[in-house]
Order: sequence, then C-alpha cells, then structure tokens
Amino acid sequence: MLDAVVVGAGPNGLTAAVELARRGFSVAVFEARSTVGGGARTEELTLPGFRHDPCSAAHPLAVNSPAFRALPLDRYGLRWLHPELPMAHPFPDGTAAVLARSVAETAASFGPRDAGAYRRLVEPFLPRWDTLVRDFMSLPLTALPRDPVTLARFGLAGLPPSTWLMRRFSGERAKTLFAGLVAHVMAPLGTFATGAIGLVFALAAHARGWPLARGGSQAISDALAAYLKDLGGAVHTDFEVKRLDDLPPARAYVFDTSPTALARIAGLGRSYDRYRYGPGAFKIDYALDGPVPWAAEAPRRAGTVQIGADSAEIGAALRAASREGRAPDRPFLITVQPSVVDPTRAPAGKHVFWAYGHVPSGWDGDLTDAIERQLERFAPGFRDRVLARATAGPPELAARNANYVGGDIATGAVTGLQVLLRPRPSLFPYRTAHPAVFICSSATPPGPGVHGMSGHNAAKAVWRRLRQT
Repeated sequence: MLDAVVVGAGPNGLTAAVELARRGFSVAVFEARSTVGGGARTEELTLPGFRHDPCSAAHPLAVNSPAFRALPLDRYGLRWLHPELPMAHPFPDGTAAVLARSVAETAASFGPRDAGAYRRLVEPFLPRWDTLVRDFMSLPLTALPRDPVTLARFGLAGLPPSTWLMRRFSGERAKTLFAGLVAHVMAPLGTFATGAIGLVFALAAHARGWPLARGGSQAISDALAAYLKDLGGAVHTDFEVKRLDDLPPARAYVFDTSPTALARIAGLGRSYDRYRYGPGAFKIDYALDGPVPWAAEAPRRAGTVQIGADSAEIGAALRAASREGRAPDRPFLITVQPSVVDPTRAPAGKHVFWAYGHVPSGWDGDLTDAIERQLERFAPGFRDRVLARATAGPPELAARNANYVGGDIATGAVTGLQVLLRPRPSLFPYRTAHPAVFICSSATPPGPGVHGMSGHNAAKAVWRRLRQT
C-alpha cells in the first residue's frame, strides 16, 4: 500500500507529491495525458521548430513561490530568463506604461501626477515581500502570520475592490496598467479583493520579475517530475482515472483536479455543487516571421504585454465575458512573447507569440478577428508577420485540460467569497468529506497560477493525516 496517490500531474499535483516524498512517504502520480505539466506544458502547436506554451508562459508567481524556492529545481534543468522589462502596456497614442523591476522606472512611466502615489502604494511592502508572500499564500485562516502588521496593511489596501484602490491615481496610465493586472485572473474590476490581485502582480515584478522558463513552461513540470523520481516517487502517464477503484491502494488520495471531477471520481455526490466556474478564454498561439511590430518602443523589450486602451475598455471587456454572456467587441488581451529572451523557442529570425482574451464560459465562437484587430491597433502590420496560428476556445481548452471547465483557466471564478474561500467555505479547504481524499488544485487557496502553493499547502494537510493514522 502506498502512502499517497496523486491524481493529476500539473504543478500543484507534482508539488504535493514532491513535498510528501521529501518527508519519506511513498508516492505515485497518475496523469491522463501523455506528458506531465497541466497548465505548464510546451508543444509544437503551429509549425516544426516553434515551441509554444498552450497555457501559462510568464511566471511571476513561480519565481516568487515559497514552495518552488525551497526546491532544488535548478539542478533538474529549470533556468529563469528575464526580459529587459517584465511587462509593458501600450496606449493608442504610441506610448506605453511599464511594470519594470525598478519602482522608480515604473512610477515614471505613469507621469508626474501618479509617480508619487504609486511609490507610496508599493514601497512599504517590498522590504517585507518574502514574509508577506509566504503569509499571503500559506494555509488560509489556520496559519499564524509571520508578520501580522504587514499582512494587515496589505489587507487594508487589497481587500476592497480594485476600483477603490485605483482612486489613488489621477491619470489614466496608472489606472489602465493596474486594471490590466487585475484582469489576469478574469475578475470584474469591482470584485472583492481584486486590489490584492493587482498588488501581488506588481510587487512580484519588483521583487523578482516576470521571467520565462528556458525552453518553455514544460521545464517547470519536468524539473518537478525529475526531482520526484529521484526522491523515489513514481509518475504514470496515459492513465485516466474514472473511479477511485482505478487507483492502487493508498492511505491518502490527492486530487489536482477540478472540484467537479473530484466529486465524480471519489463518489462525493453533491459536495461541490455550489462551486462556481468563471468565464472562459480564447487563446491564439502564433508562429511569426519576425518580432511583433509594436508602435511603442517599450513593448518590444517586454516579456508580457497587456492590451487595453484604457481602464474603461478593460472593465467593459471583463463585464461582457463574466456578466453579460457575450464576447467583447474589443477584448482585453494578455500577450506573451517568449522568443524576446529565449532563442530556443523558434527557428533563427522567427518568433513565437501568444494572446488570449476573455469570453463567456463554454463559448464556442471565434474571437480571432477581434483579437487581431486589437493587436493591429497597437502593432500595425501584425497580421503580415503571421506564418501560422493555432486557436483554442473554451471547448478546446477544456478538451486539453479537464480542469478548465468551460474554458476557465483559473479552475474557478475569482469573485465574491470564492476569492478566499475555495472550493467551499472551510477552515480546512484541502480536506473533503472522505477522510482519505484531498484536493490540491488551483480550486484551493491561494488560487490560480503556476506557483505550486496549493499543492504545498495540501501536502501539509495530508502528512498531518498520515502521521495521525
């Protein structure tokens, strides 16, 4: 009998398995796909030699993750590559605001009216960032914070809706960039705790940047899997789990799956019927004949580029997808250009690039034209650089990754109390109604992103259970 079986080899499932194996428990991971990775994979989606990330590509949360930083992943081939600018946000007039490693450079890009306001917002947290991020991403409610004063100050700034926090700025440049940061989790700007989401992304950039993994996001997953095998753990791919009986006997079962799939496989009935999924994504991976022809200079040096003319346009796009049930006419886009810093991703002189916009859950339309019209507004001539494209709407995303219910790449709506209390209100969110079954996916705190902290936190709950029994 194994100590633990993990279902799903995404970053959280692999991290949970590693944490258990490091403590001497016998662990096996079962993955339905032919490769490990979940939302951190790399594949040739368009043309030979063009290596794309089907989901995540830039990793501000991974490089700042307390879980990953405690693991020797560099020994297993993980190398972080830092673009000159973590992120840029161009405007229709040919200028851009930036999220730079330097607070001063970032503040200066907002103009003199908002430079001081931005510095006053972020600078108090940066000296205590490592402690703050550990408190922020640790077990919710039941873990005593290491720095309760800083965490309380962060809560005062971040728990209200981001629209409140943006009142600190008088100009549109700072408001627009910050609105784009919030939109990374597809939450309407007026939602509870969205200020904290924007702050975390900004602070992460100043602390350690928004790097990309050399060779693609698959390098993160491969490093975790290789380390797990060295610890004595096993990884089984091409193994779809439909019932708990499909798995070998174990003292604990840990699911890196959606709550819906967990309830179905483990026979938990209607335990998660109230769990809500958010809007979907429509993503395009491009093979390009050259770099993206941005009109502004700063995006040419950035790993990530946000696309939205102003905060009102971004807010309207989010409302359309999440509340109005329609695809936005001018979608807010998150784009990543890995080959700006990683020449291994495309043939010499060529580039890979991806962009996604938000659409209603399960939407089966085609957003390609709307996305490319947006790109042409800020990068005239973009379409002329396209060699090939691979599109994926909500149905295709859900088919590639069963956790993305309705195309929701966050594995659950990041709105209301579900921002903090995922997947259901509980002091022990990683436990389930079955004493031997646990959940460790992005549906649990601290939520979406490639950081492994949901798996790390769930592993704590599992090993406490194993020691008790």
